[in-house]
Order: sequence, then structure tokens, then C-alpha cells
Amino acid sequence: MPKKVDHEARRLEISEALWRIASTRGLDGVSLRDVAAEADISLGRLQHYFRTKDEMLLFALRHINTLAERRIRERIEAAVVELSEEPPPRTVLRLCLMGMLPLDEKSRVGNLVGAAYFARAVHDERLRAEAREGMPKLAEFFAGLLRRAVERGEVGADKDPYDEAMLLISLVDGLTAYTLLDVHTPEVALRLLDLHMARLFGE
Repeated sequence: MPKKVDHEARRLEISEALWRIASTRGLDGVSLRDVAAEADISLGRLQHYFRTKDEMLLFALRHINTLAERRIRERIEAAVVELSEEPPPRTVLRLCLMGMLPLDEKSRVGNLVGAAYFARAVHDERLRAEAREGMPKLAEFFAGLLRRAVERGEVGADKDPYDEAMLLISLVDGLTAYTLLDVHTPEVALRLLDLHMARLFGE
């Protein structure tokens, strides 16, 4: 058992080295050797944990997503405490969407790793499977929130919850790309998200 824990800890340390590179110079052209140097370990030792760059990217992406989900869950729990009740669907939806945007350094690094992963996944069937499995689950979760909003009279009954969920995800993806490219600031991205949500919720 101790060996397993140590093995996982080393994989996390390597992932953190990858994130540091992403935050300073991106991941385009970064090799396993570069990450090994950043982690201050030999290439051979790194390859003991990750045989390929794709394996390393996938592990790092999953770990970043886990951390993002934890932050979102903590925000929702804080909203429950503040409201003394379960927050309305719109609040939960907004907190989730905010968690997907690069609004601070941690989420920016996470999105940079995600961008590197998706760029490689376009040409890799195995990596694409991750998106094909994960995206419908996320869309269905958002659609469930929107169905509740329709039932509460907060979103028009003419709106298709699943379609609107996919539109929200697509909007956040676009806002993320332009924020990472410094076309607009995180503040503008959040304002545009709120503008779309106001229209969706009939304000």
C-alpha cells in the first residue's frame, strides 16, 4: 500500500511540473525531457510513471478537473450556508460555469493544459474518447439544472434544456479561448457569460 501512495504522489509532482511550464511558456513543443528537468528528476524516472506525453497530459488534465470540481463544490456548499437552503438552479449553474473559465492563475493553468490536450486529441482517437465520454455527462448535469429552472418558471418552457446546456458549454469554451489569447480579460468573459444567462433566464 505505501508504494501505491508514493507512486501517486510522484505522478502528482510531475503533473505540477507540467503546470509550471504551462503557466510560464505554454506546452507547445514541450517534451518529456523538459518536464523531467522542471521536476528535477531523470527522464528515465519520469518514464517510469508516464511512458508518453499523452499519458502525462491526460493524467494532468484529469487531476486539474478534479481540483476544479472540488473548488466548484466548495463554492456551492458556501452558497448553501449563506442561503441556509439549497441554492437555486441558476446559482449552481453560474458557479459551475465560472469554474470552467480562466478567471485566476490556477484556472488559467488548468485551461492551458486542457488546450494542449485537446490539440493532441484532434489527431488521437484514444484521447478523443475522454471528451466523448465526459462532455455528455456535463451537458446532462447542466440540462438537469435547466429543467428545474423551467419547472420553477425561471426559464421559458420553449427552451430545450439539453440544447441550452450545450450552448452554455460552447460559450464558455469560446470565452476561455479568447481569454487565454488575451483578446479580452477574465472580467469581460464573466460579463459576457452573465449577459447570456440573463437572456436565458428572461431578464
